[in-house]
Amino acid sequence: MTRRTARASIRKRVALATAVAAVASGTFFAGVGVAGAEPAGKPAKPVTKAQVLGLFDQWNAALQTGDPKKVAALYASDGVLLPTVSNQVRTDRAEIVDYFEHFLKNKPFGTKIESHVNILDADNAIDTGTYEFALTDPKTRVKSTVKARYTYVYEKQPDGRWLIVNHHSSKMPEG
Repeated sequence: MTRRTARASIRKRVALATAVAAVASGTFFAGVGVAGAEPAGKPAKPVTKAQVLGLFDQWNAALQTGDPKKVAALYASDGVLLPTVSNQVRTDRAEIVDYFEHFLKNKPFGTKIESHVNILDADNAIDTGTYEFALTDPKTRVKSTVKARYTYVYEKQPDGRWLIVNHHSSKMPEG
């Protein structure tokens, strides 16, 4: 075998190996796409920005009930809360309930100032922006306002409910 035929043979092997790898990976990725697809005839309806914005209204209405368990029920069981007026990261339902037991004593009412919604796919969305809370001190009855920035990450559950999987809220650094 001459060098020329040896090189041609190596090129053919490389080309064949590349083609086999491409077909195999294409089959794998096609399988992944099909495995995650909706059943035939039932395509997922895309969530709208208005629906995502409405999830905050649902959360704010839960605050108005004064019931920390109703608020916490809007978070996934493994949801994470980085709260506005606490330094403790809350990573389970009991910790989230605990935060709202204290926060709700201030009779908070949230108002969004600015919102930016990113719909990631049919089951995941992010709402980021700024809001403010009207608060009433439970002892002195003095009213105050806390301006904060927020991020809510929502995930659609198998039962169709949208729950918060991550909520970060922090006071504005300049006021």
